[in-house]
Amino acid sequence: MAASVKRNIARIGIVSVWLLTGQARAELLTHHDLPYTTALTIAQGTIESCGAKGYAVSAVVVDRAGATIVAIRADNASPHTMENARRKAYTAMSFRTSTTDYAKRFADNNPVVRQQVTLPNVIAIPGGLPIKVGDEVVGGVGTSGSPGVDEPCVQAGLDKVADQLR
Repeated sequence: MAASVKRNIARIGIVSVWLLTGQARAELLTHHDLPYTTALTIAQGTIESCGAKGYAVSAVVVDRAGATIVAIRADNASPHTMENARRKAYTAMSFRTSTTDYAKRFADNNPVVRQQVTLPNVIAIPGGLPIKVGDEVVGGVGTSGSPGVDEPCVQAGLDKVADQLR
């Protein structure tokens, strides 16, 4: 009987190790990270696009966690544009949507959005887009300083790296 108990305990131990090992593997996540060079190209493309339209802007690119990768302020851009651009990038990344759509939900008195804009770094102003690889959001980009033209400028920056985001 003692040998039988020992065998059962050994089997339970082996199964437990197997289950724990299997679960640990299942918990690992795979994701893409936005490289600095790609973020820089997006920001530069955004600033160039707005500059061609006569606007001096700031552009900020954040990673999947909302940390700034690149922040650029064009010559003669107003001081507030850097912070606005950062918050737009953060909001677009956080909520996985354009800040134009987010601002519309705010204007429509969406109660959840009304509460979310009280969070640090969240802003409901057009000019930010999520950066996606397929359906995976890998960051956000925002610009400020070109009223009504911010989002098309950001899209121009994203278009410069579209082949890298597949």
